[in-house]
Amino acid sequence: MDLEGDAEGALRCPPPSRSERSSESFRGMSVKRTLFTVGPVEVRKEVLESMTRPMITHRSKEYEQLQEGIVEKLHKTLDTDMHILISPSSASGLLEACVRNGVNQKMLGLSNGSFGDRWQEIGSLNGKEVVKANSAWGKAIRPSELHACLDDSIEAITLVANESSTGVLNPVKEIVKAARDEHDPLVFVDGVTAVYGTDLRIKDLDLDALVFGTQKALALPPGLAIMCISDRLLDKAKTVSNRGYYFDFLKMMEKAEKYYSLTTPPVSLLYALDFQLDRILKEGVQARYQRHKDMGDLVRDWAREHLGLYAEPGYFSDTITVINRNGMDFSKLNKSLKEKGYEISNGYGSIKETTFRIGHMGDLTVDDIKGLLKAMDEVMEAM
Repeated sequence: MDLEGDAEGALRCPPPSRSERSSESFRGMSVKRTLFTVGPVEVRKEVLESMTRPMITHRSKEYEQLQEGIVEKLHKTLDTDMHILISPSSASGLLEACVRNGVNQKMLGLSNGSFGDRWQEIGSLNGKEVVKANSAWGKAIRPSELHACLDDSIEAITLVANESSTGVLNPVKEIVKAARDEHDPLVFVDGVTAVYGTDLRIKDLDLDALVFGTQKALALPPGLAIMCISDRLLDKAKTVSNRGYYFDFLKMMEKAEKYYSLTTPPVSLLYALDFQLDRILKEGVQARYQRHKDMGDLVRDWAREHLGLYAEPGYFSDTITVINRNGMDFSKLNKSLKEKGYEISNGYGSIKETTFRIGHMGDLTVDDIKGLLKAMDEVMEAM
């Protein structure tokens, strides 16, 4: 830091720059908050520490072994033999890639919330003809709703498994079966807030794409997207022009078969993914799903008693609960929770001002949830 002299010759420090003030403010956070948010979610200290291993280049033998091990563990934990693609992006990148690689002209976008709407928008912005089948927010998509929209001209269907704007878990298996009863479209599923928090029974779904990211139920920092992809989609990509480069499934698959990445990946985050998959195997995948359900049950019981649930009964998400505000001041609630060391999420999309959301996924525990709910009781009583 440069020193300045005053009129009497004494040395004094200049005022800190804006960037210095920001850094000091960040470093000086007085309260360590646990995130009960919809994503990014809470990342445990030991997971963050796993990212501090020495850097390796992404064309080395060490990297090849790292990615090969990760892919093997993904197959084992997800119980699927589908191909695996890993992308240095958010999951939204691979959602767009599905459209760019799997649709020449026409697709059907199913939606019952903001993220279903977004996939429809992605299709339109990429020049595809998008047939929109929109269900009521807060309600699950029914398989019967497909029939009026589906014919042999539909090349692919997009569906959000767990709609995180509403807290609805859609009946994916039944929807896929209905889609394939009379026609044979590709089926793309956004599993962003479902995979590793809900047992989708992937082997039984006959999907062509299942997309998710690291910052949700995997409980890692954001920055990687992962996709289970079928041979059918890879074959279809060969017939689709203008796939681009970064998300060209054929180029990505060519590298993936050799356990490399098409473009430079975040190696440190792959260390963390490898570490986390080992922890999931140690916990047991079914035990992980049960823990998520137990956490969801606690939050839902609290919500029923206090404010009410937004999602339709029978289709509740086990990773996210959307709660009606009923006039409650959410900003005041969340501010007070932050002071106690907790953070939850606002509502989203068209119901942003009337709901709020609690994420109960990743490495959070039942005891963590009990602590949050106790704090919420205290804050609401004070309000």
